[in-house]
Amino acid sequence: MVDEGILEFIKSRIDQFETPPRVALSSKFPLLKKPIITTRCSIRIIKDLFDLKLADHHSKDYFEHVVARHQSVLVRKLGNSDVRLQLQKITNLKLAAGELDGVIIPAENVFSLWHIVGRPHEKRGYVKGMLLSNGKVVEGVGGGLCQMANLLFWLFLHGPFSIEERYHHSRDVFPDSGRVLPFGSGATILYNMVDLRMKNISNSPLQLKVWLTDTHLKGQILSPVQLETKYHCFEKNHMFVKKNDQYYRYNEIWREELVEGKVIKTEKVITNFAPVMYEITDEYIEEHDFEVLDLSKENVEKGQNLIENLA
Repeated sequence: MVDEGILEFIKSRIDQFETPPRVALSSKFPLLKKPIITTRCSIRIIKDLFDLKLADHHSKDYFEHVVARHQSVLVRKLGNSDVRLQLQKITNLKLAAGELDGVIIPAENVFSLWHIVGRPHEKRGYVKGMLLSNGKVVEGVGGGLCQMANLLFWLFLHGPFSIEERYHHSRDVFPDSGRVLPFGSGATILYNMVDLRMKNISNSPLQLKVWLTDTHLKGQILSPVQLETKYHCFEKNHMFVKKNDQYYRYNEIWREELVEGKVIKTEKVITNFAPVMYEITDEYIEEHDFEVLDLSKENVEKGQNLIENLA
């Protein structure tokens, strides 16, 4: 049985999606959208200039010890999306990697992706790539940098970092195809209001190493000393939730801290919930062995119909 607290969380989130949201001022008055965004971005830039805890020092002399490493495929099937946009994003990833490679994050300091990368603009060489907007695929300059945010966030989860700012996509847009990481283990970004910010909670400075090969985006977290604590991340309570004709997706990402192979701390670091934008069939569920909670039935009470064997 699923914990009743999880069920109540799911129901409350579904209620939020089913309730029409407040219409943003920029939607009522489209001409105000650009000045509103420009003002908000400018305010954050000014605040960050005076934030002494934001890391901004680079060094190409890499630290000796690898704390964590990860890689992701540059081009893979994402629903019916245009492969052309995935190929163009490689240009954007190379530019961002050049800014991020070698960044040193001192102890108690905060890494900000946008503070390091800066505005992705055509004048800086950025090109159009794939962006997600309200669950839809659109073209935009700098598109594809979410892959960089995804890679970095997964790296940070496997090192001594705490989450200062992180957002996940509000929609589950693409069906699983070659997925190697849990759903919702990445981070979405939008200059510069939607950022990825992680705090170094160790006693040592840490360094990023980021580069591209012909097929992969690769990254490492490096340390000048061997760290005793290791980190392991895993998924719990993953399920699809059905209410009438709409599917939603829920899961949790947990992290263990280990010293000499022994778990000294376990904590939930992320709870993800999002409506599904692609078609869910019985064959799809069966193929991936997904658990399903059906809230469409009138006789559902306190999760008594939930799929068994969920953690």
